[in-house]
Amino acid sequence: MPTEEEPRAPPRVVETALSGYELLNDPLLNKGTAFTDGEREEFELHGLLPPHVATLDLQVRRRLDAFHGLGNDLQKYIFLRGLQDSNETLFYALLTRHIEEMMPIVYTPTVGLGCQLFSRIFRKPRGLFLSLPLKDRIADIMRHSHFDNVAAIVVSDGERILGLGDQGAGGMGIPIGKLSLYTACAGLHPSTTLPILLDAGTDNKKLLDDPLYIGWRHERVRGARYDELVDTFVNAVHARWPHVLLHWEDFAIGNANRLLERHRDRLCSFNDDIQGTAAIAVGTLLGAINVTGEPLARQRIAVLGAGSAGTGICALLLRAMVDGGADEGEARGRFYLVDRNGLIIEGMANLQPFQALFAQRRDRLAGWTLRSPGHVGLADVAANAHPTVLIGTSGQAHAFSEDVVREMARQVKRPIVFPLSNPTERSEATPQQLVAWTEGRAIIGTGSPFPPLQRNGHDFRVDQTNNAYVYPGIGLGAVAAQARHISDGMFLAAARTIADLSPARRDPQANLLPPLVELRRISFHVATAVAKQAAAEGLAATLTEAEIAATVRSKMWEPVYANYRRLR
Repeated sequence: MPTEEEPRAPPRVVETALSGYELLNDPLLNKGTAFTDGEREEFELHGLLPPHVATLDLQVRRRLDAFHGLGNDLQKYIFLRGLQDSNETLFYALLTRHIEEMMPIVYTPTVGLGCQLFSRIFRKPRGLFLSLPLKDRIADIMRHSHFDNVAAIVVSDGERILGLGDQGAGGMGIPIGKLSLYTACAGLHPSTTLPILLDAGTDNKKLLDDPLYIGWRHERVRGARYDELVDTFVNAVHARWPHVLLHWEDFAIGNANRLLERHRDRLCSFNDDIQGTAAIAVGTLLGAINVTGEPLARQRIAVLGAGSAGTGICALLLRAMVDGGADEGEARGRFYLVDRNGLIIEGMANLQPFQALFAQRRDRLAGWTLRSPGHVGLADVAANAHPTVLIGTSGQAHAFSEDVVREMARQVKRPIVFPLSNPTERSEATPQQLVAWTEGRAIIGTGSPFPPLQRNGHDFRVDQTNNAYVYPGIGLGAVAAQARHISDGMFLAAARTIADLSPARRDPQANLLPPLVELRRISFHVATAVAKQAAAEGLAATLTEAEIAATVRSKMWEPVYANYRRLR
């Protein structure tokens, strides 16, 4: 929301030729009962609306009452999606004013259920569903004038939705939810955002057998045909919007890193599961290090889940260590990545290149005492490596056992433990468990929302290392600066900004992260840092700090009604 330094701009004046029901049915322009008497006269709305003229504040109050009257989170999710499809200004006014309450509905964890039931709750199309049979028509589809203002795209193929697996076309719930937060948290105007689902089929038999399934009813296509679909899509995007931000989301491990490397230098793009997760995890970890006082270069980091998210976190941490003066070889030895086959060790079969980068040398394990000879599990890492940091990106509920956490706490005064998997039921441990197993000494960050903890007889907010702290600001900064690419340095700039904004930086007893109600302020600071870094690396035009700040602010739309003038 505007601050004293950022006065609210006067209402915009919008010209439109739409009138009557056409105007009321356009979610970007509809004001519902807030159309003034003059507008009702000019746009032929008399009789189509009840006579009362409401303010936006009153409409928000009415929708909030309706929201609170619903019985469960799925009903609330459907309610908010319906509001978004009918009146976007009112939707975002409601969301931004009640972000702490509504983010878990609009996004994780409730969006996971929304994706699973997407075909059954589908009401109105939003964004683009680009199925493989339409591959040769993608460019034509994108040419429609409705998409002229697009500046940011979130795309998924629905194969790895949160920790829920293949949801096919139902994965569209993720791009819709992500872009809702781009607008709510960073102010990108909703007309500039476009959710896209690349439908290459699904291997989810339950969906294929469901007569209500709305996606392409075909087994998931892989290999060359899949790559042709993605390449055609990227080429069409680049031709239509040369300066667009392309955000990859929820692609399976076999494609996520590969597609990012294939296309990241072609246009301004990033993968939030890899790089956004890394930025918020590193930013929160840097905040935690301010509490422990132990330098980053001396941390010993165990990660359960050696997929794209876990290795992405490690890669950004390694970059931060090296930038801080650490020797890269020595720094790599401080990472212990564990997957389903145990600790990743050099020479193991079938390692992905991004995993091999963090494979432990075998000579470093000499002298380790193992529970099962020939297999190095997480418990062995805890007992022998004495990690100071434990991060979970496994998607496996309760994977941080009591034995592992207690062993870690026995060796470390203030263990840093981040169970980051979501949705909530996939978390590696609950904050309550971690507090109990470490006698209250653990510094905790979670991937999903949890109820407050009790500390000294008072509620203490659990820090949710939610990507929404960083990716909206990263996207805003890239769009504002018209960055040609998004570099690792830009993600590290975002992470360091999060650490600088940490309340624990000033008070070690405070939270690692600011409250969600400050997301607009946070996104502004992240965006300016990202834009500044882009300019420093020659990826965007060089501007003064004041020019960068002004450009970023100019892109931050406030959900308030414009004044309308009839275009004849």
